[in-house]
Amino acid sequence: MRNIMLLRALWCAFAGFEALSHAAQVPILSHTGPRLGDTTSIDEAPERGRLSSFDRPHYPTGGLPAEENHDPFADWRLDDPPSVNSTGHLLFETVSSLLQHWPNTRMRNGHNIVPGMIPTGTLLYHGTWHPELPPGPDWAAFDSEHSAIFCGGLVEGGECWHLTLMTTRPLNIVYFDGTSAAKLPSGTLDSQDIITWGDVRPDLSFDEWNRITTLCDWGREYNIDGFVRMEMSFEVMLCNFTSGVRVVSFPNIVDPVMPRNASSGFSPTFEVMYAGSRHNRYPGETRVRLDLSGLVSFYDTELVPSLVSVRFGKERWDHRLLNISTEDVVRVRARLEEALSSPAHSSSGIDWQALIRVVVDRYSERLEFVQYLLNSTETNGYNADSVMDDAIKTQGQLRNMLMPYIGLDVVPLLNGTSVKGMASGMLDWAHPVYKFCATTHTSLLREHTVTSSEKLLLDAVQGTMREICRVVTKMWALGVSAGMDQFMDTDRVPDVGTTQNVMNMWKKDINELMAWLDWNAWVKCRPECGPEEMCYLTTWPVGFPPPHNRARIPPPDDGDVPPLPSQSAPDHAPVPTATPFPWRGGTPTGKLAEDWRRPQPRCIRRIDPYDLGDL
Repeated sequence: MRNIMLLRALWCAFAGFEALSHAAQVPILSHTGPRLGDTTSIDEAPERGRLSSFDRPHYPTGGLPAEENHDPFADWRLDDPPSVNSTGHLLFETVSSLLQHWPNTRMRNGHNIVPGMIPTGTLLYHGTWHPELPPGPDWAAFDSEHSAIFCGGLVEGGECWHLTLMTTRPLNIVYFDGTSAAKLPSGTLDSQDIITWGDVRPDLSFDEWNRITTLCDWGREYNIDGFVRMEMSFEVMLCNFTSGVRVVSFPNIVDPVMPRNASSGFSPTFEVMYAGSRHNRYPGETRVRLDLSGLVSFYDTELVPSLVSVRFGKERWDHRLLNISTEDVVRVRARLEEALSSPAHSSSGIDWQALIRVVVDRYSERLEFVQYLLNSTETNGYNADSVMDDAIKTQGQLRNMLMPYIGLDVVPLLNGTSVKGMASGMLDWAHPVYKFCATTHTSLLREHTVTSSEKLLLDAVQGTMREICRVVTKMWALGVSAGMDQFMDTDRVPDVGTTQNVMNMWKKDINELMAWLDWNAWVKCRPECGPEEMCYLTTWPVGFPPPHNRARIPPPDDGDVPPLPSQSAPDHAPVPTATPFPWRGGTPTGKLAEDWRRPQPRCIRRIDPYDLGDL
């Protein structure tokens, strides 16, 4: 009878724990999220709920209001998920992915602009069909495989001049994340458009010459030497090939582009893909150093509120900057210009990238393992021993994640509790564990943050930690309440029926948490690729639809956003780029990949005969 009562109580306590659709965004109508039992639909403004990390005002310490004469755990309810307007977890993941090829290939529409530098002594490469230095701005690669494909294949005689440069001082750069060198009208160039043209211009996706000259004109005031982007690998739009760099060598090398009738015609392309794959995971492209204290993010809902409604109902794949308001464009450009004008050492000195990596490294594999344990068991079967064994193993993993935060004074309040009382607040005893877990990494950082970007990063870490700890604490406490934790002294004896129901709740919780976090650490080839293969995501331009038309030079804009200097008197005559397309016959798209819109990991061959996997 006691087990039946416990089962009913568990269902009463958690039947209302309906998770939000974390992938969707809704307009900011009220900075709140639904609570237990809310019946508000996704397109209605919820009337109650706590503020998300990005909706919350900047409080003086710890990111929480001063606690005066009220329950210190009132803001730490385990049935209180983030607001559907929250974007802190999206900023957390995109910052965690900066300068890494894999995540920026998967989610190709970038949302961050970050100042940085290329250190002294770094080699850069440039391929061309003539032995002269570029007289003005042009493109350079960080990997020689990338630059070499641009130097031959179009000129009779196959001349292929390959320039190697070395930086003689730190080069000041601005980095656009995402696949920001992909000439696509679907969002990859949006953040550059905001700085270049003052608006998103999909019709100018192939106007690379005016893009680079306009950006360099704009950056001159801030001593910017170049702009770092990514396609098959990383590149820098270098503004001056005689400032801050010296020539190491400039030989005429063997044409790397294979003849059209060669059996391995895509081999140079695959070598570039492989070079880019060396930067797939953290730390990514190490020859660029970013200053996160100057980060500007389009996921900042205070800086760019107009995009909240634009993202409404869309999955993260489809987030872009189209339809951003003029006022938001002005604020973004002003924030970036402020960051570029700030004196050196004007930040707190906090290593934000390291802090974010600590969180990812600690929780990514553990959460994935919990999901594996839960998905490997058929909880609706009647194999009692298997169900109980996997439940105890899962409870142990949950406890391991929370171990530093479970104090001796944390005691389950279950003995003698009636079913009604247990259902109304059966997990309140776990609130201190939740709060301790969520605030340990950040509770003392607020007083040290200096710039707006640092406050934004702190909110992102706080919001992400809060949701991880909320869900993990809830799952662990539920297991304790059901008698599955061997370290907590309760009078509960777990039975198969109760355990099955707890594990079903666990599955729902862990799947929704991981979908909300959407960490690229969990995107991989399964099973792992063989020694002659590499794990691959469809990468522009291979497998993409061919461009239908080329862009024009933008006319001057008479709107509220002033045109940049090179826009004031546009020359409508065609301006040839110094860098040709690297393949004979134009850009090879190959066979259209089924997943070109939403790339999925698959294994492809690294050696002849090359392939592009299952297209």
